[in-house]
Amino acid sequence: MNGRDLLMTVDVLAREKNVPREVVFGALESALAAATKKLFDEDDVEIRVAVDRETGEYEAFRRWVVVPDEAGLQEPGHQILLSEARELDPDVEVGDYVEESLPKQSEALGRRFAQDTKQVILQKIRDAEREQVLNEFLARGDQIVNGSVKRMDKGDAIIEIGKVEARLPRSEMIPKENLRVGDRVRAYVAKIDRQARGPQVILSRTSPEFLKKLFELEVPEIEQGLLVIKSAARDPGVRAKIAVWTNDRRIDPIGTCVGMRGSRVQAVTNELAGERIDIVLWSDDPAQFVIGALAPANVSSIVVDEERHAMDVVVDEDNLAIAIGRGGQNVRLASELTGWQINIMTAEEAQQKREGEQAAIRALFMEKLDVDEEIANILIGEGFSSLDEIAYVPVNELLEIEAFDEETVEELRTRARNALLTEAIAREETLEKVEKELLELDGMDVELASKLASKGIHTRDDLGELAVDELVELTGVSEERAKTLIMGARAHWFEQS
Repeated sequence: MNGRDLLMTVDVLAREKNVPREVVFGALESALAAATKKLFDEDDVEIRVAVDRETGEYEAFRRWVVVPDEAGLQEPGHQILLSEARELDPDVEVGDYVEESLPKQSEALGRRFAQDTKQVILQKIRDAEREQVLNEFLARGDQIVNGSVKRMDKGDAIIEIGKVEARLPRSEMIPKENLRVGDRVRAYVAKIDRQARGPQVILSRTSPEFLKKLFELEVPEIEQGLLVIKSAARDPGVRAKIAVWTNDRRIDPIGTCVGMRGSRVQAVTNELAGERIDIVLWSDDPAQFVIGALAPANVSSIVVDEERHAMDVVVDEDNLAIAIGRGGQNVRLASELTGWQINIMTAEEAQQKREGEQAAIRALFMEKLDVDEEIANILIGEGFSSLDEIAYVPVNELLEIEAFDEETVEELRTRARNALLTEAIAREETLEKVEKELLELDGMDVELASKLASKGIHTRDDLGELAVDELVELTGVSEERAKTLIMGARAHWFEQS
């Protein structure tokens, strides 16, 4: 095929397939490069082909990537040492390419070239067509789409949305649903997977975002910006919670979402296979937000632990089952909605926990400050719960305690500081035995690493061998943090394998 014929072929293909000429040229260059590469005995040869867009003539080049001398040649077929490359081009740097022009091999390519070229060009054009259709779909900016089930693929539903085929994985379907070919489906565009060989648009009907978008369609005030859905949590097909807020005092956020005679929330429920939806008033006060999220249970009291990002919520016996919900559903959804770990307990359980915590603090003060139980109880009664507070709280606050004089206050502060210093020295000595990579794990800090080391856990492997519940029991960290730490500790196992 001469240059003129080649250009005509490119033009015909570009028009027939409705793709840019540059895509066809790129496919042609890939095909020429692949065919030329087969003329070499080496497997790792790298070939580049450039086709002149005006004449249709082409040039082929063998190319080598420049690597540092000290690294050596790992793949000699397409690598060259920096020192050798600079003999050809003094300005070349590591990572650049050195090329050598190859003579035309038109006769040698023969029938093999024609077959390979056809396959490569057709595949490239199919990829380009799919990319073009996908880009047109993305340009519309649809977050919720409607389509029909074209076929089922290993439990997943392939949804036809105009020219685009999207995949609704089985895991993203509402459990009660049984979709069949021809059914109309509405779903949320969860992500675009450009690496997938099949449909690249991935849909979801279980995502909290789907719930939020459905409310946006039903509640005009949300689209107008008068009402905001702050967060959402779902047990797909069974129950959900959304938190709503407005700064417009004329609007009732909950009533607006419910609609006249429940029409708006009922429309969303019908779309979600009967999923019952609790609408909660959002608050910037975390405790108030949690109280609302646990509705319909009535809360007696709340203790907020900022450090652990957790709350102990006390309810009476009559509200205990309601607060927890069937299978823990209510408290789990409330926790997801608010972002706080919520521990539901009765007044008796709360009292027992409080007494246990006070006993631990009392023992700490008696041991580290070398004081009797009476002084330890006075400190606890005044709200002190750690050595740091005693060591560094302003002197005036300690002097306000009637039972203490100035001499006692100074002695307590000195003992607290000495105890903290001793702990810091011991911690440093302990950390010297800890693997550096363990300290660098996501979610790890010095205090936790020291606590782990005291339990004989010094390396990532030691930590990776623990179960989540074991780590929670050993250190008192949240289950979520324990999962993150253990998965991080095990990551290098999979990299090695």
